[in-house]
Amino acid sequence: MGRRGGKKSGRGNQRHFSGKRGNYQEVVRENEKLERYYNALEIVDSSSRDEFWEALRRDLPYSFRFAGSKGYALSVQKLLRERYIPEITAIDSYEGEKVEPPYPIPWYPDGLAWAMNTPKHVIRRYKPFTSFKKFLVSETSVGNISRQEAVSMIPPLLMDVSPGMIVLDLCAAPGSKAAQLIEMLHIGEEERIQAIRKIERKRAAGEANEAAKLSTPGEDDGDANGISQDDGRSTGLLIANDADYKRSQMLIHQMKRLNSPNLIVTNHDATMFPSLKLPPSPESSKPQGKSRFLKFDRILADVPCSGDGTMRKNPSIWKDWTPGNSLGLHLTQCRILVRALQMLKVGGRVVYSTCSMNPIENEAVVASAINRCGGPAKVRILDCTDRLPSLKRKPGLRQWEVMDKHGKIWSEWAEVERQRSSIGVEGTGRLVESMFPMSYKTVDEGSAAGTEIPLERCMRVYGHMQDTGAFFIAVLEKTSEIKAKPEGPQAVPEPSGSIIPAISAIEAASDDGNGATDPQTSIETSDLLDSTLRPASSTNIDTSGTERQLEENPMPENISPGKRTREDGGAVDHTSAPKKPRTAGEPQEITSSEPDPRLAPPRQSPSPPKDEAVPLDPLATFDAGPKKVGRQAFEEPFKYLSPEHDELKKVYDFYSLSPRFPRNRFMVRNATGDPVKTIYYTTDLARDILSSNESRGVKFVHCGVKMFMKQDVQKPDVCSWRIQLEGMPVIEPWVGEERTVRLNKRETLRKLLVEMFPKVGGGAWEELGEIGERVRDMEMGCCILRVESSDDENGFREDLALPLWRSMYSLNLMLPKEDRKSDAWIRNAQEILLTDIRAMLLRVFNDETPLQAHVSKQKGSPAAGDADTADVSINMADDDAQGDMVTVENANKAE
Repeated sequence: MGRRGGKKSGRGNQRHFSGKRGNYQEVVRENEKLERYYNALEIVDSSSRDEFWEALRRDLPYSFRFAGSKGYALSVQKLLRERYIPEITAIDSYEGEKVEPPYPIPWYPDGLAWAMNTPKHVIRRYKPFTSFKKFLVSETSVGNISRQEAVSMIPPLLMDVSPGMIVLDLCAAPGSKAAQLIEMLHIGEEERIQAIRKIERKRAAGEANEAAKLSTPGEDDGDANGISQDDGRSTGLLIANDADYKRSQMLIHQMKRLNSPNLIVTNHDATMFPSLKLPPSPESSKPQGKSRFLKFDRILADVPCSGDGTMRKNPSIWKDWTPGNSLGLHLTQCRILVRALQMLKVGGRVVYSTCSMNPIENEAVVASAINRCGGPAKVRILDCTDRLPSLKRKPGLRQWEVMDKHGKIWSEWAEVERQRSSIGVEGTGRLVESMFPMSYKTVDEGSAAGTEIPLERCMRVYGHMQDTGAFFIAVLEKTSEIKAKPEGPQAVPEPSGSIIPAISAIEAASDDGNGATDPQTSIETSDLLDSTLRPASSTNIDTSGTERQLEENPMPENISPGKRTREDGGAVDHTSAPKKPRTAGEPQEITSSEPDPRLAPPRQSPSPPKDEAVPLDPLATFDAGPKKVGRQAFEEPFKYLSPEHDELKKVYDFYSLSPRFPRNRFMVRNATGDPVKTIYYTTDLARDILSSNESRGVKFVHCGVKMFMKQDVQKPDVCSWRIQLEGMPVIEPWVGEERTVRLNKRETLRKLLVEMFPKVGGGAWEELGEIGERVRDMEMGCCILRVESSDDENGFREDLALPLWRSMYSLNLMLPKEDRKSDAWIRNAQEILLTDIRAMLLRVFNDETPLQAHVSKQKGSPAAGDADTADVSINMADDDAQGDMVTVENANKAE
C-alpha cells in the first residue's frame, strides 16, 4: 500500500501514554449521579439491582476469539481443548485459590469464543497457565486468536452476512468487528475453490464424465451470492471506515492479518460518508450510461458512545462519568444512523450498537432515526429473540427519563420547554426533544394514525447476566426507499457541512409537480453530492468514552488516537463524530491552528455571496496530484494494470497460472501505474469502486493484498516476481505443478522450521527427505511449498502453503519488506519470522526449541539510508559453533 506519512509528534492530536498501567484497585467505584440515574430508570428489576451494581464493580473476564477461516479456527480451538485445558483442570487450586480453567462463551457459535476469570498472579506463577499463556501469545501474534470483549462480538453475529454481500462498517477501528465481518464474507471459500480445482484437474486429465458428476459450488442454492461466477471466490466486499486517520492505520494493521482482497479501508466522518460511484450498467444503451451509486446489503453502525457499559474494563469511567457525555453524542449518533439508512438497499439491514446503557444514546437514537426516515412503515426493528438463544438479554426500554448536565432528571420535553420559557436555557442547552420517549410514537407518511415503534425489540445486555460488559443492539430493516427529514426546529442546527439538509433540498426539488417523487431517482440524485459539502476540517470531533474500541485489541505502540478535553470535564476521543454543532450566525469555534491534513482543497469556482445558495456541481472534483498537506503525506493512488502488461505475462507463464484465475485485478500504488516493486490483487467490485471514484475526493487508505514483490535474480531468464505470503491463500490453488513442492512428513517440516532450508547444492539435498529431489531439479525462482494433510499418524491435520525462493545454491523462506528508515527493519523482519516459527513449532509439535537471532550484513546490502527500499529473505541453518542461527540476507537492491 502507499506510504503513509507525517511525523509521530503532533500537537493535540495524539493520545499520550505514560507507559505505566493505572492501578484500577485505587479507583473508587462509586458515582452518585450515575447510580442515581440508572436506579431511577429501573433498567433492571429491583430484585436484581444489587447484583447488577456488584457485577459492574468487578473486573471483566479476559475473553478471546479464534479467528480466520472456520476450519482453521476449529483446529486451533481443538488444540486448546485437547492440550491445554486438561493440564489446567488437573489441579483444582493453587496456594489455596480455586483455579478455574478457560471456558467457551455459551452463545458464540461453534465454541469459537472463550473467556477466563483466573487472577493474573495465578497465570504468571502456575505452570500449566504459563504454557497456556505462551500459546495465547504466539497464536495472537500470528492472527489466529483475537482478543475481544465478549459483548462486542454480538453485533456482527446479528447481521446475517453471507458471501457476495456488500457490507459497510461505519466506525470500524480498531477492527475486531470488521474482522468478524470479513471472515463471514469468506465462509466456505476454501472448500468451494478446492472443489472447482478438483473439477478442473479431472477435465485436464481427460476425465470429462467424472468432472460432470461433480457440482459447481453455488449451483445447489441457485448461486444466490454469485460464487460460481467467480470460481468459488467470494464476490462480496467490506468497506471499513474510521474518521481518524491514525485509527484507520490501526484498523489496517488488524485487518491485514486476514489477507483479504475483499476489503477497502476509508477515512471519512461517518455522518457524511460519501456516496460511492459505480461504472455505468453494462445494459445501458447510452455511451456514458446512467450514473450508479453503491448501496449496501448490511451496515454496522457501532457508533462512538459514552462507554459506561465498559466500566468493568475501564474503571476510570466511575470517576469520569457525567450526564453531559451522552447529551453531547445523541445528535451525532442520530446522524450516523440516518446516513446508514440512506445508503442501505431496500431489504437490507443496519445493526446499531453502543457500549452505553444510556437510553439517550440507544432507544432515543433508534426512535429518532426511524421517525426521520418515514416511520415503521419504511424502517422496522427486527425481532431477534430467536438469534443466539443462549445469550441472556433484556428488551429495549419504552419509557425513560433524561438527566441534564447538572444532574436534574427530566421526565418529558414539555417540562424543559416550560423552564426555558420562564427562566431560560440554563442547564438545558443540550437537551433536544428527540432525547425523550415521546419519539417512540410516530406518524407514518400517508397515514393519519400514529404507529408505535416497537423499541422492546432492541436488546440490552448487562454485566450481571452472563459476567460480561454491558451493550445495546438494535437490528433495523429498510422496507422501502426513504427520504430523510431534516432535524426539527427544536434540535441544534446541523453543522454547515452536513449532507442531510442538502439531500432533503435536492429530493424536494425532484418532485414531478404532482406530489410524486421517484424514490430511486431521488436517492441517486442525492448521491451526486460530493466533496462540495465536506467541511473544512473533520479533526475537531466531539465524542467520549470510546476506550472500549481501543481495548478490544492491543494498540500498536506507534499508533495512538487523538484526545482532548470536553467543556464539562470529560475526556473525549477523536473518532467518528463531528464537532458539536453551532447555531446559525454563531462564529465558528477555532480549536486548531492547522487545517485538516487529510483533506485536499476542492477544485471549484469562487464562492458566491454569503446570502446566496451554493450551486451543487455533481462533476466537482478534487485535485488528485501528489500533494503533501501540512505534515500528513498523501496516499499513493490505486492504478490497475492491463491484463496484457509484459510483467504480468511473465508471471502467468512462470507460475503456469490457471487461465481461470482473473487477470484484470492486479494493481500498483504509484502515480505512474508501473509495476516497479509491488503488485496488489483486489476483487472486481473493489476495482470498480476505486477506478470510478479516483478523482472524487474519496479518501481510500487501503485495498488489496500484496501478491507479488520484485526480487533481484542471479540469471536474466528468471522471473523476478515472487509470491508474497499474504497473497498466498488467494493464488496458491491456481499455481501449476511446475512451481510446486509437496511435503507430507512432520519431521521434514520440523527440520525446515529449525534449520530453515539449508543448501541444496552437491549432496545436501539428500538431507531434505521427500522434498530433496524435487528442489534439486527445480529451476531458480519462487515456488510454493505445499504442506499436505493426511490421516497418517505422523501426518498433518491441516494444509499449509509457504512461498520459497530457489536460489542458485539454497532455498530461502521469503518475508515481505518491513518499511523502515534504518536497519531496525531488518531486526523487525527477523522477529516476525521467529514469531511465526515459534508459533508453528508450538502448535504443530508442542516444541519450545529456542531460536537465536543473528543479523549479518551481506555484501551488497543497502546503506542504512536505503534500508527502507530493500527486501529480505531469511535463511536459518544449523551451526555447530553457535547453535541455531538466523542470517538475514539482502536479496534485493534499492530501486
